[in-house]
Amino acid sequence: MSHVPGPVARRPRALPVTGAGQAAAGSYCRTRTSPLWRHLLWAMAAAWGRFLSRAWLCRTAWQGCGRNYRAALCAELKRPLVIEEVTPRPVQPHEVRVNVHFCGINFADILACQGQYQERHQLPFTPGMEFSGMVLETGTDVSTVKEGDRVIGLPGFSGMAEECITDHKNLWQIPEKVSLREAAALPVSYGTAIFALEHRACTQPGETVLVTAAAGATGLAVIDVATNILQAKVIAAAGSDEKCQLAMQSGAQSSVNYSRGSLKEAVGKLVGSGGVNVVIDMVGGDIFLEALRSLAYEGRIVVVGFAGGTIASVPANLLLLKNVSAMGLYWGRYRQQNFPVFSRSLSSALQYCQEGRIQPHIGEVFELEEMK
Repeated sequence: MSHVPGPVARRPRALPVTGAGQAAAGSYCRTRTSPLWRHLLWAMAAAWGRFLSRAWLCRTAWQGCGRNYRAALCAELKRPLVIEEVTPRPVQPHEVRVNVHFCGINFADILACQGQYQERHQLPFTPGMEFSGMVLETGTDVSTVKEGDRVIGLPGFSGMAEECITDHKNLWQIPEKVSLREAAALPVSYGTAIFALEHRACTQPGETVLVTAAAGATGLAVIDVATNILQAKVIAAAGSDEKCQLAMQSGAQSSVNYSRGSLKEAVGKLVGSGGVNVVIDMVGGDIFLEALRSLAYEGRIVVVGFAGGTIASVPANLLLLKNVSAMGLYWGRYRQQNFPVFSRSLSSALQYCQEGRIQPHIGEVFELEEMK
């Protein structure tokens, strides 16, 4: 998670990181790895997974238009972000100006800054799909939020700045017992997890859920929701013993290190020949195929991503033989196609957090200056 100076609950001042490979709202997810990952992570103040220790970059109170604010800009693909002063523009009647306190870094931010995201952005642009902060100013047609309200926002991109102007429909109020830092870690990872488990897979209490890339932000969110909301049993699959340990600490009942051998065989030893009821896959490739073969009769597998870099072809005969279902989840698409259902997933995440039933994992918090 990234906390940016200025409007981020205190204005993105710091970027919290959640997960072992993915970012949660308002945080920079710092994850393992390749020099490019590390380069983008620190140079951009991004990464995408777990919250680092809390760090704020507080800024004095808003003093009206004309006061510049800082933003992280991707001016050149595959290069470090730059921090620049930006002149604020007036809000339109349907818009809201938010003082960003935390900005989450997601894998999509990394891909966008590499020019590999499905939606291309004109350079320069500001990354940041999700944030938490406080409302500074509202347009004349806005009645859903008011100045001083604490909100989470999903602007698409542009959240990695001290301030963000976005449509009022992109904001959700944060309940009293949820901190800005926690709130920033909820939207993308928990919205996706809730949608995958409840809406797509229709997971039932007592069922067994296998989640791949389990130590990433979304993987950990899946474990949290499946275990503590749906009362399902979770098998966490990840690529190292360290990641498996993190997943177990987050609530998984058992784990499999798929770098050590066959995922299907390991799962079979845990559940027997019956298989698992639900698979939430974020890896793709051979891991997806082994997870598919691990399904029980009438099992469901939900494709959420391809972190492994390979998109597998589905052997249709496997679907037929066990009467299993393979389905996809592009969470963001629901925003345009079925906004009430999309909004409900965010409201549920906030409510579950308010009730203390889920707990976003925060690994680190970066300050905005660390992005350059």
